[in-house]
Amino acid sequence: MQLFAQLATRFIGAILMRYLNAVFLLLLSATCLGAPGQFEGQATGQVQGVRIWPAPDNTRVVFDLNSPADYRVSTLTNPNRIEIELGNIAFTKLQPAFNAKHSFLTQLTSTPHAQGMRVTIDLKDGVQAKSFALKPNETYGHRLVVDLFPDKLPIARTGKALPAPPPDHAPSVTPPRDIVIAIDAGHGGEDPGARGSRGTAEKDVVLAIARKLEALVKKERGMRPVMIRDGDYFVSLRQRIHKARAQKADLFISIHADAFFTPDARGSSVFTLSQSGATNEASRWLASRENASDLVGGVSLDDKDELLASVLLDLSQTATIEASIDVGSSVLEALKGVGKVHKSHIEQAGFVVLKSPDIPSILVETAFISNPGEERKLRDAHHQQVLASAIMDGVRSYFAKRLPADSILARQETPAHQHVVGRGETLSSIAKRYQVSPASLRSTNASLAGGLLKAGQRLSIPQFLADVSE
Repeated sequence: MQLFAQLATRFIGAILMRYLNAVFLLLLSATCLGAPGQFEGQATGQVQGVRIWPAPDNTRVVFDLNSPADYRVSTLTNPNRIEIELGNIAFTKLQPAFNAKHSFLTQLTSTPHAQGMRVTIDLKDGVQAKSFALKPNETYGHRLVVDLFPDKLPIARTGKALPAPPPDHAPSVTPPRDIVIAIDAGHGGEDPGARGSRGTAEKDVVLAIARKLEALVKKERGMRPVMIRDGDYFVSLRQRIHKARAQKADLFISIHADAFFTPDARGSSVFTLSQSGATNEASRWLASRENASDLVGGVSLDDKDELLASVLLDLSQTATIEASIDVGSSVLEALKGVGKVHKSHIEQAGFVVLKSPDIPSILVETAFISNPGEERKLRDAHHQQVLASAIMDGVRSYFAKRLPADSILARQETPAHQHVVGRGETLSSIAKRYQVSPASLRSTNASLAGGLLKAGQRLSIPQFLADVSE
């Protein structure tokens, strides 16, 4: 019996030791591999190229792959760099040419690594990264994307708050400003947009048209252009809206070149936001209003209850859509003088770039790049200029009817003894501004008999103080 007990003890001990060894080896293997996505087997894939897209506020690095790859991305400091381990990828020496002055990286190198390769990206100070894989599309195969951007992104202004009234003893007038036109060339960088039969990329021709429109706006008295994209780089749809709102744009114009599955479709189109698109966007804004002080017409939503916030947003969106249809109609009418239009009326859709609740926004499909004849025209610099001039004519026609009250043009067209009511102004704030009484304003202006004050309304100022308005 004692001998049996000894043999049993030895047997159990051996089994236990083998189990512990197996567990130890498994843990050691997991520790060496780090994150999920173990690199196993022989390298079967290949990095076919690297594309670097520098933009003013970010840099996108794209690895083109011939098959999906396991990858791990690590951010390291002292010095600042990113290491990307690619599994099941044959080693390829990568040293792409790029301008370090205009990007967030200073160097990109590659070295062999177990069952794959390691890519090291040396970074400038204060840069963070985001990585993700993309499946093949009509233009590219498998891709690994690494976006580099500043540690602390500037917070985009999300509204156009009206200036606070000055102290009682210091009446002043806000200096008149230029009308701001945000010009958005669609697509860019990693996103080429549609392609014509001759290989023309939408992103290239719309940028050429956008730059010509920019030059026309610069020549226009009292207007200032803002380019949302001024190079071959990618800007997300939401970021396009944020950039326009950060510049307090009065109008947003997104320029595109349409495509269809047959080459017969042709003509220009103009889109504004659909009501369903506005409803969806309203829900999005209302859901996030407590996390960001989103302004609508100068009124913050984050401290309003659900009903009031919904009403305020609906009023802002309704006015913006009406203005968008107005400017869109003017632009479409001008485009009819250039050639055939695809539809004789404004079309409405839920495009993300049209969803700003307080900036009139239009999307112009200049032509069908899928139509060989129109592709040829889109490549022609003269025709690009004609399209830009037509858009400018529509913009000019729109602002002839809807001048912002605080713009240079509105001030120049308003006699010195008159005041154009701005959004959010009250009778008492206007009276305070010109050092007159509300009662005298009412008695001087018959339009105030009903007690209503509307943005764009002109008021005569009694006992006008010339030194205040200049």
